Amino acid sequence: MRVDLFDFDLPEENIALRPANPRDHARFLVVRPDEDPQLQEAHVYDLPSFLKAGDALVFNDTKVIPAQLEGFRLRDGAERTAVSCTLHMRVAANRWKAFARPGKRIKQGDRITFGGSDNNACMLGELVATVAEKGEAGEIDLAFDLSGPDLDQAIATVGHIPLPPYIAAKRPEDGQDRMDYQTIYAREEGAVAAPTAGLHFTPALFEALDKAGIERHFVTLHVGAGTFLPVKADDTDDHKMHQEIGHVSAETAAALNAVKARGGRIVSVGTTSLRLLESAAGDDGLIHPWSDATGIFITPGYRFKAVDVLMTNFHLPKSTLFMLVSAFAGFETMRAAYAHAIETGYRFYSYGDSSLLFRKDKQ
Repeated sequence: MRVDLFDFDLPEENIALRPANPRDHARFLVVRPDEDPQLQEAHVYDLPSFLKAGDALVFNDTKVIPAQLEGFRLRDGAERTAVSCTLHMRVAANRWKAFARPGKRIKQGDRITFGGSDNNACMLGELVATVAEKGEAGEIDLAFDLSGPDLDQAIATVGHIPLPPYIAAKRPEDGQDRMDYQTIYAREEGAVAAPTAGLHFTPALFEALDKAGIERHFVTLHVGAGTFLPVKADDTDDHKMHQEIGHVSAETAAALNAVKARGGRIVSVGTTSLRLLESAAGDDGLIHPWSDATGIFITPGYRFKAVDVLMTNFHLPKSTLFMLVSAFAGFETMRAAYAHAIETGYRFYSYGDSSLLFRKDKQ
C-alpha cells in the first residue's frame, strides 16, 4: 500500500508532553468497527466494564534502560568529536546495536568514550566502546570494554532516558521521566522505549480488573529505537522493520491457549505485546513458546491469529503503528477514529490518551 494513505494532520497542541495524573484517568476511545456506533468515549479506569470474566490481558514487562549515551569519538589518539548514541538492541554481553549522530562521520574502528573520565561518571573507569561495525542510516555496532553486569551498571549511571523525539524536541528529560516513562510492572531490563499503552495502569486499576475476573499475563519484547524511525519508503512493501528481541514462556503460551479454548479473549496491552504474540502464533491460532528476534510488519490485509482486542495509544502519521491499528480495526474505521480524536482534543503519543480496539471480523 502507498505510505501516504496513512498520513494525517496532527496539531501541535494534541501532542502530550506529560502523562495524565492519575495515570488511569486518561481519556479512552473505544472502537468497535462492526457495531453502530463505532466510537464510545470513556476513561482508562473504565477498562473492566468493556471486558468480561475469563478474558486475559497480556502485558509487555520490558523495562526501559537509560540507553541514551553522550560522549566523544577519539581518532588517532587526539581528535575529539561529540557523539550521541541511542542503544537499541543488545547482541552480546558486551555489544549493542545503536543509532549514532553524526553517523556519517563515524568509522569502523573508532573509539568512543561516554561519560568522560573527568567526572568519574560510571565509577568503574571510563565507559569506552569500539565501533565494531557500521551499517546504514547511522546504525553502528558498539563493542564495549565492559561486559555483563558491569556494563549494565555503567550504562545506568552514564546514560539517560531516551525520550521520544516529539517530546525531546520540546523539553529536556528530567527526574520525573524516570518514573513516568516506566510501567508499574516493568521488570525485564532492555528496552529503549516504553510499551506506552501500559503506562496507564495503576494498582487501583489492577485491583478492579482482578475483581472483574480478568486474567493478567506477561511477555517480554525489548522495544528498540527503531520504533521512532520514520517510514521513508513510498510503498509499505519496501519498508524494512528493525528487529526486536522477545520472549514468550511455555507457561504463558499454555495459559493463553487455555483462555482461547474456553471462549475468552486475548487482550493485548500495546502494539509490542501484539507483535510478539502474532510472531509466536501458528496459523491455527495456537501460541507457542518463543525466544527470538522479530521484525514482523503488520499492514492492512494481515490475518490476525491470536489477538482479539488491542489497547493502544494514538500513533504518528505514516508510522508502522498506525498501519498496524488500521490492519486490526479497519483502515476507514481508524481514519474516522483518529479524525474524531483530533477534533475532540485527545492527547497523542507516548504520554497521551489511549484507545481500546476490537478486531474487525472481516479481515
